[in-house]
Amino acid sequence: MKIAIGSDHRGIELKSKIIDFLNNKGFECINCGTDSEESIDYPIIAEKVAKLVQNHKCDKGILICGTGIGMSITANKFKEIRCAVCYNLDTAKFAKLHNNANIIALGASQLNISDAIDMVDIWINTQFEGERHEKRINMISEIEKENMK
Repeated sequence: MKIAIGSDHRGIELKSKIIDFLNNKGFECINCGTDSEESIDYPIIAEKVAKLVQNHKCDKGILICGTGIGMSITANKFKEIRCAVCYNLDTAKFAKLHNNANIIALGASQLNISDAIDMVDIWINTQFEGERHEKRINMISEIEKENMK
């Protein structure tokens, strides 16, 4: 599995730890930046990750900024992207189980490294439940088609 991962300047330490964790698990990570503590606008990074997932060059994506909110808002501007802000183990699990999120956004200022890694692990290893949730995902896709032209 190939995973695109990007952070703004506030998330570089967490991003580095997540990349190490994923590489040790055998996943290929595409680092979309930044690797500097110099301020960068998070939409630039979110766009890179979202496009890699949208164009099926990566299977999943992880975005990290101070809260995860701005990254998520940006990523969700792209068709076929379902990015969920995750803030605990349950939100990470249900982001995939019920919402089939293909990108998660994490808040580096809100999470400790260990919890964030556990959340990534749960999200990656959870399978979409389908069934009644499939209908809702299809509804989201229809709304997307009508409103994202």
